[in-house]
Amino acid sequence: MSTPRKIPRQQRSEFTFDAILDAAARLFQQHGYAATTTNKIAELAGVSIGTLYHYVPDKDALLYSLAERHLRHASQALLETAGRLRAEQPPLVDTIRQLVVAVTRLHTAQPDMHRLLFDQAPRTAAGVERLRQLERVLADEVEFHLRRLEVGGDDPGLTALLLVQAVEAQIHGAVLDPPPGRTADECGRAIIDLWTRALTPPTDPGRAAAESSRIGHQ
Repeated sequence: MSTPRKIPRQQRSEFTFDAILDAAARLFQQHGYAATTTNKIAELAGVSIGTLYHYVPDKDALLYSLAERHLRHASQALLETAGRLRAEQPPLVDTIRQLVVAVTRLHTAQPDMHRLLFDQAPRTAAGVERLRQLERVLADEVEFHLRRLEVGGDDPGLTALLLVQAVEAQIHGAVLDPPPGRTADECGRAIIDLWTRALTPPTDPGRAAAESSRIGHQ
């Protein structure tokens, strides 16, 4: 499995490596992974091929590095959303909406790149563990709100984990590849509606109807 030869530590090295990664991301999206060469990436980044190989041995390592960078950016964005929700403590539908919108933005900002990273980026045990750690952190945040709102059933912790895992899968599937006759926005609203209904206590049908009505008018 190809990974970077060297992790940049100094600011100048970080700038150079980021330029290489930006060039790789641009070419992968424009021409596809198979048609992109390390020579083209180095040329677009404005560095020599020797400089590129100083950091990575091949394209797989670049793809791995792009996946790692994406995970860092995703972690930062999602933790910012978690912090905002802690401060605002909105009602159920708004809590679900903000979570779904935050994850959706990470998928749809560069959808082709997201698919490439999901489908082809090399995976290491350390990388998978970092992803699982982010998942656990987000589940803890969701559990906080489920308990605050007194929803989530007998085990809000498990419900929170299932929500985090399911929303990721649902957005990656339906929002990035909507079924015939549906748009990505419609699928996003359906995910919000689905989880709002699932978490609204069944003993309060009036509350469920009100939440559903709010979703339909936004």
